[in-house]
Amino acid sequence: MSFLDDIIAKKRVEVAERRAAAPDAVLERRLDDVRRTVSLYAALSPNGGPVQVISEVKRASPSVGDIRGTLDPAKLAAEYAAAGAAGISVLTDGHAFGGSLEDLQAARAVVEKPLLRKDFIVDRYQLLEARLRGADAVLLIVAALPAAELKALHAQATALALDVLVEIHDAQELEMAVAIGGRIIGVNNRNLKTLQVDLATSERVLPLIPKEAKAVAESGVKGPDEVRRLRKVGAANFLVGEALVRAKSAADLLQQLREVP
Repeated sequence: MSFLDDIIAKKRVEVAERRAAAPDAVLERRLDDVRRTVSLYAALSPNGGPVQVISEVKRASPSVGDIRGTLDPAKLAAEYAAAGAAGISVLTDGHAFGGSLEDLQAARAVVEKPLLRKDFIVDRYQLLEARLRGADAVLLIVAALPAAELKALHAQATALALDVLVEIHDAQELEMAVAIGGRIIGVNNRNLKTLQVDLATSERVLPLIPKEAKAVAESGVKGPDEVRRLRKVGAANFLVGEALVRAKSAADLLQQLREVP
């Protein structure tokens, strides 16, 4: 069983447990009190436009283990926002990344920037959770879901006023992302089966993304050099996590990334 297969199986069990404690109807009754969402799509650049960075609050990862387990999600989110992040991604998976919905809620309390709930979404229940905890967008991974589920979840997220970052790895997955109406399409340079990173993935796939979509290069950006490399194929938006979390000054690194011409 690959990393992705394993974590999706665990996620389905996790969702069932949370649903047993608080059914969908309980969450839905709370929707009337939630804030209006802010558009992540609008915050991002078109292909070839100025560099925009979705900065990530991330405690750990399965590829490197602990990154900064003791981080303060509110403090880091505020630092990202002040430094000009286009949006803020918050890892809420606990199994592999040490995150939680509480991290998302903490970030929401201190920033107005678009917030992305970064998790392995397999059920509408998680979309309700995201909306109630302050997310403006969610991640859907094409490789993680059967086509029918992917299409249904995308429609359900849209109905809840959530933007969707549809994550792909190749041209075939891009076709699926476009078919379901994906407006924000992320190319993950990390293979979710081997966990290896290869920037050539973005170099191959980014130029194929329709111009009306906002494309995002994910994983593998350590500094300005990687941004410069991917700018050559038109990359404008980058999702950066580990490098920013490890940086002595996340604000300084974020500024360096944003200043790449």
